[in-house]
Amino acid sequence: MASISASVSSSDPMRYSTSLFVVLLATLSAVPCLAPLHARGTYQTPERFLKQTFPDGAPKPAVVWMRGDVKKRVEAILGHRYPALRIRYWRRNGRSAWILDEIGKSEAITVGIFVAQGQIEKLRILIFRESRGDEVRHPGFTRQFERAALDAHGGLNTSIESITGATLSVRAVKKLAILALYLDSLTHDPA
Repeated sequence: MASISASVSSSDPMRYSTSLFVVLLATLSAVPCLAPLHARGTYQTPERFLKQTFPDGAPKPAVVWMRGDVKKRVEAILGHRYPALRIRYWRRNGRSAWILDEIGKSEAITVGIFVAQGQIEKLRILIFRESRGDEVRHPGFTRQFERAALDAHGGLNTSIESITGATLSVRAVKKLAILALYLDSLTHDPA
């Protein structure tokens, strides 16, 4: 860069500006962190999430069927029809684990949610398939859901801060948190 600066006279501002622009452009294109980033990734497998949630081994999975009032409420929470006839979950000693998917902008986000006594104990982004908005996976965001429960209107009893540039991902995760809490309220420990 010193050779370019030395060869450009400060008396010719246009030539200097053009040269500086070319050098800056060449420098930026060589920096890998400025290339388009893809947020897609598996941050934790569903199996690993269940192993951490139930260290002594996950209980046998059970299901909630999507029919009648349950189907209507799930559709109201998500704002669209749920794509399956049933939702699988794992439950033991008043605690349940849910692995749920919701579309962010155009791709599914897989979230693991652990509910204990009607409150979220932990929420983890397991698989993120969108090209942006993956900031929702960071602990600073997911910790906001800890101890969240349903309020009297069926929403979360705590406010969740949004993330600039990840609005649709935030919205999807909030819907899944509400969904897990609602579904947990319908379940009980196996006899």
